[in-house]
Amino acid sequence: MNPETNNFIEEHLNDDIHRLALQSARYPLVDMTFAIRQIAGMQKIKDKIPLFYHTKNIHFPLQLSLEQSSSESTAKYKSTLCEGKTFADITGGFGIDCYFISRRFSEAVYVERNEELCQLAKHNFKQLGAKNIKVIHADGVEYLQKMQKIDCIYLDPARRGKGGNKVFRLSDCEPDLEQIYSLLCKKASQIVVKLSPMLDIQLAIKSLPGTKEVHIISVENDCKELVFVIHNQNIENIKLIALNITKEGKYQLFDFFQKEENDCIPEFATRPGQYLYEPNTSILKAGAFKLISDRYKVQKLNKNTHLYTSDQLNTDFPGRIFEIIEATGNSKTDLKKLRTNYPKANINTRNYPLSVAEFRKKTGIAEGGDVFIFACKNIMEGNIIIIAKKITDKDEEQY
Repeated sequence: MNPETNNFIEEHLNDDIHRLALQSARYPLVDMTFAIRQIAGMQKIKDKIPLFYHTKNIHFPLQLSLEQSSSESTAKYKSTLCEGKTFADITGGFGIDCYFISRRFSEAVYVERNEELCQLAKHNFKQLGAKNIKVIHADGVEYLQKMQKIDCIYLDPARRGKGGNKVFRLSDCEPDLEQIYSLLCKKASQIVVKLSPMLDIQLAIKSLPGTKEVHIISVENDCKELVFVIHNQNIENIKLIALNITKEGKYQLFDFFQKEENDCIPEFATRPGQYLYEPNTSILKAGAFKLISDRYKVQKLNKNTHLYTSDQLNTDFPGRIFEIIEATGNSKTDLKKLRTNYPKANINTRNYPLSVAEFRKKTGIAEGGDVFIFACKNIMEGNIIIIAKKITDKDEEQY
């Protein structure tokens, strides 16, 4: 990177890359293709991977690799799930996970079949001072077949189908975990796998015997990834850890064993109380629908309505908390009054015959405001409407 290109990047770091690309003739000494990629990369990772953003001379790949890479917050969390002497990431990519996890090991190997990504990783690891990572340009599965047994293998299978379509089944990922699973178990004492948040957890557990823990990771209540921690042994009772990483970087954890959820008998509400609770996204994805009621002493509205209520405020509840203004029925008269009293509101439908868009069209309620409307079923399978306002202090603390 010549001085002109470097200066151009620094001067235009916050500019529109599409507009800059049209001005290449004005800067004959600038490697515009490289500069645009660098500027685009810096803009992309400023909040997502702050360490890389603030480290000088980090180089960036094509946008797709950046979009698929982990964030710094999720990578740091994954690094707490394993440690030892030897580690290998056999699906290297941009190297975010490899870098942060490698700090828990004496020796680390980054394996990637894309030569350009290997060159970038080698350069970036040097800038980051990661002297314990060896970069290998190879196919991950071929490398796996030849390698000696190590403490931990990490992989993040590609989840893109033909034409860039997303895929959610294990068999549609590359590499195919079901095909290489026995080989993975022979080559490492522990396997850590990052998977799509859209994946069916229970189906994946059946395909990956030996799963010890499943971590459901959300960032600011947006579910980002599933992480399976697999040990080379039979596990009878699998632990699920629902994690929400707040805007401030704090961890909100709700962990449980599958058997606990299966055996739990929740308490149901005969009517909505004074407060309404909505579990965070990770808890809902983890399927802790009954345990959340038992642990936080809140009542469930319906078996398939994953909303909870109480007359006493529980500020420790891991999710959004609302104070109920009123609860009504679902008749035409009720809906007409609803539109009159609340012409603007945030609408949620849970276990209800209409989607949000359909409900909004039927009632004519505009989007926005500080009122929340929850259309759902109660314990008697009747459709009810709950109108509420967020308890702001708690909500801001969580998200």
